[in-house]
Amino acid sequence: MFQRISSCLSAFALALFLTACVGPGIQAEQPIEIRNGVIEQITLVELPSNHHMGVGAIVGGMAGLGIGSLIGAGSGRDVAMVLGTIGGALVGNEVQKKYEQPVQGQQIIVRVANGVLISVTQPSHPGLRQGQRVYVEGSGENARVVPR
Repeated sequence: MFQRISSCLSAFALALFLTACVGPGIQAEQPIEIRNGVIEQITLVELPSNHHMGVGAIVGGMAGLGIGSLIGAGSGRDVAMVLGTIGGALVGNEVQKKYEQPVQGQQIIVRVANGVLISVTQPSHPGLRQGQRVYVEGSGENARVVPR
C-alpha cells in the first residue's frame, strides 16, 4: 500500500515539475528601448487567454493515472489506470476551459517624439487616457505603454 501511494505521489510531483517547465525559456537580458510619446487613441479589445493549452488535460490525466493505479490488481488495475487517465484528462481539460476567458485589453496609438505613430496592444491599464504623455518600453510584441 505504501509503495502505491509513494508511486502516485511521485507521478504527481513529476507532472507538476513538467507543467512548470512549459513556461517561457530563460533568455539573456537585452537592453530595453524606451521612447517618449503622447497617446493619440485608445481602443478597447479582447485578448486571448494567457493559459497554456493542454496543461489541464496533462495534469488531470496524471492524477487519473495515479488514482487508477490504486484500484484493483493485475489486469483490473491496468484497465483502471487507462480509464483513470482518460477520465482525468477529459475532466482536466474541461476545468481549464473555464479559466480561458478572453482578457480585456487596449490597442493604444502613440505618437513618439520623432512624429511616428506606434500601435501597441496590451492588457488594460486603467491609468491611461488620450493626450497623456507616456513611455513606450520595448519593441515588437513585447512593447508596453506606461504612464510617465
